[in-house]
Amino acid sequence: MALPYLEAVLCFMILMYIFETYLDIRQHRALKLPTLPKPLVGVISGENFERSRAYSLDKRLPVLTFYAHLTSSSWFWKKSGELATNVGLNAENEIIHTLAFLAGVILWSQITDLPFSLYSTFVIEAKHGFNKQTIWLFIRDMIKGILLSILFGPPMVAAIIIIVQNGGPYLAIYLWGFMFALSLLMMTIYPIVIAPLFTNSLLFQKESSHSNAYMYGFFKNKRIVLYDTLIQQCCHEDEIVSVIAHELGHWKLSHTLYSFVAVQVNWLLYWSLVFWSNCSPTANR
Repeated sequence: MALPYLEAVLCFMILMYIFETYLDIRQHRALKLPTLPKPLVGVISGENFERSRAYSLDKRLPVLTFYAHLTSSSWFWKKSGELATNVGLNAENEIIHTLAFLAGVILWSQITDLPFSLYSTFVIEAKHGFNKQTIWLFIRDMIKGILLSILFGPPMVAAIIIIVQNGGPYLAIYLWGFMFALSLLMMTIYPIVIAPLFTNSLLFQKESSHSNAYMYGFFKNKRIVLYDTLIQQCCHEDEIVSVIAHELGHWKLSHTLYSFVAVQVNWLLYWSLVFWSNCSPTANR
């Protein structure tokens, strides 16, 4: 009896959703407790704890989303093909039809997400003193994100479709190889092309008062990013040095490399499961 890969993947996704929802419910209940947890007594003040708790509760407010599940709608797939034909494109071409379909999905997502993004940025973040964005910056960054999707999306989608059409029995390996090469490319161009589009400098962050620092990249392309708000909160140079030392520790212990390898293993398993689920006898019932 053949292993029902498709059913196994779907069951796993459902179980993961249930488990993550359970964790979310537990976290929400914990945030509603007004008393400082014993391990934090003497570590942070009651005032800072209350501010953090109030912010976390506001961020976790349930939000109703009005998605029409377009990604699984045969009706929308048909309509996107008709739209492509109406503008003079060949809807029989799988790449063109898929790009038209995804363009509609992205447009719908932008429209439905916009009110919640505005509320999160200009109400919740502003209420707790974290927002530094203006409407102009918000719109500009949104437009930049859309343009980047237009620039990088079609070539990636086209490449994946071509691989699927011609991959044969080694489809999973070819798809993983493509994602591996794409990951290396993105990690190379992100610090010098993409990140500067959204920040004045790789060392400063202008749109939020949240403090953070992180490291990414390989070999000579490594970067340590410090938010300006983090620097402002440090009273002594030793504190800034300790933050940088912490990030250098990630490099010394090869955390970035381990994370990259873990992601690649995950991609390989994912594409293998997708391929086997579509090739299994139960997938065509």
